[in-house]
Amino acid sequence: KKELIAALAGKTGATKTNANRNVLALIEIISSTLEKGGKVALSGFGSFEVRERAARTVRNPRSGEPLKIKAARVPAFKAGASLKATINDKLK
Repeated sequence: KKELIAALAGKTGATKTNANRNVLALIEIISSTLEKGGKVALSGFGSFEVRERAARTVRNPRSGEPLKIKAARVPAFKAGASLKATINDKLK
């Protein structure tokens, strides 16, 4: 988070205090929207959403005992086309 704040401050010319405030506000907005079951889409970057994970049974690799894992809501991020293209162009 510190690196993101420093990069944001450097890119925008804002102080680190203001950049920190902005990063924290963005995280809070995304978190509260997801908590309510909403979706946050940043055009060209990607989208954050909540997905339902079903209950399942897994095996403990050490003992081989079956373990039951409860159903859960989990945050997910799906990268947008522009972000994917930027990453793939830099890998070539």
